[in-house]
Formats: sequence, structure tokens, C-alpha cells
Amino acid sequence: MAQTAKRIKPLVYITVGVCLVIAAYLGRGFYYRAMTIHQLLTDNKQLKQAITNLTYEDQIGYAKVIAQEPNDGKLYTTIKFVETARDDKLKMILEKEYTIEGDIVYFDALIVKFGDKIVMDGNTKALYLWRRVYGEKMAPEQGFAIEEPGAEPQRYSALLEVLPIKQRRLFWSNIWDLANNPDKLKNHGIEAIYGNAVYSRLRRGLIYVFKISPTGQVYPEVVPDI
Repeated sequence: MAQTAKRIKPLVYITVGVCLVIAAYLGRGFYYRAMTIHQLLTDNKQLKQAITNLTYEDQIGYAKVIAQEPNDGKLYTTIKFVETARDDKLKMILEKEYTIEGDIVYFDALIVKFGDKIVMDGNTKALYLWRRVYGEKMAPEQGFAIEEPGAEPQRYSALLEVLPIKQRRLFWSNIWDLANNPDKLKNHGIEAIYGNAVYSRLRRGLIYVFKISPTGQVYPEVVPDI
């Protein structure tokens, strides 16, 4: 009987050890699942450093008319919309085509403007997410999606690469929801989260270059299509 107990005792220790390891692993996973965007913005120094590393972007993309013609008595405009890389204005990272009734087209973006509380170098910084394209003859909610809602924008894929993938997903899927809570925005050093829709009457032979200011204002500049 005593020998049997001696054999069982090491097995108990091993079983307990395995259970503790599994519990620690599951606990770590629960921590990441339970973490909120508020905790991430408050406690994560790597995220704050990444936001500080945001640079002045200037050009962020462009649109050009590739077809504009009547159909059944209505004018339709087909555009090519391009988003360019943060470090290379000539590198296309997103390219889509849209056909919209009319010639006045809206380009809708979401902006996050960070203040000096979270940006460690003391300068105002902003990031954006292209949301949708729509014409003046359609409701905004019927517009055509540009970026996938809640997904990490390709333009910022390298910005948060120091964070675990779950924290990156948490940031991009939840950051926009803070717009409805001004008090928490202020607590996290975010000055504003808002929509910025710009529009132009589009014509063939022109390129509409989209730029963003350090404070997060998106605006188009018109140049000839050479």
C-alpha cells in the first residue's frame, strides 16, 4: 500500500503542474480577450510610442475619372480610387473602381486626432481610415465601402507591428467607438474622433490628390492628368 502511494504521489505532482501551466496559458488568453481599448490606450507604452512615430503624411491617395457618360438619360461617373503607401507616394496599396450616378462624389474618412497626453513628443498627430465613396444622389449609408470596417488598414500595417496580433485587432476594431464617449476620449489623450467627408465635381483629365494635415483635415488638390 505504501509503495502504491509513493508511485501515485509523483503523478499527482505532475498532474498539478500540467494543470497550472494550462491555467496560466488560458489565463493569459483570457487577459487579452478581456482587455479593453481603454486599458490598451492607458497602459501600453509600445502603443504610445507607435503613435508618437506617426509622421506627417501629406499625400494619402488619389482618384481619377476613367469613364463619364450618360445612360438612360442619367450621367454616370466611373472612378479609380487609389490609396498610396505612407513611405512611398508612388506605391499603390489599395486600388478600387466605383461607378456612381452623377458627377459629384463624396469621399468619407474617419479621423483620430491625438493630443500631447498620449503622443510623447508633444506634437499633434492624426490617423485616418477611408470609409466609403458615394454620390450626391444616394444616401451616405448606401455608399460603397473602401476599407473593411474594423480591419487593420493596410497603410498602417507596420505602425503597430510591435504589438501582439490580438492587441492590434482590439485597437482597430474598437478605436472608432470612442467617438461616442467624449469623457473617455479626453482621458486617453485623444482630442477628437470624427468623420471627414470631402467632395468634388469630377471631370476627366484631372487627378484629385487627397492630402491630410497634421491635425487630421483631409482635403483634395486638383492636378492635370499628364
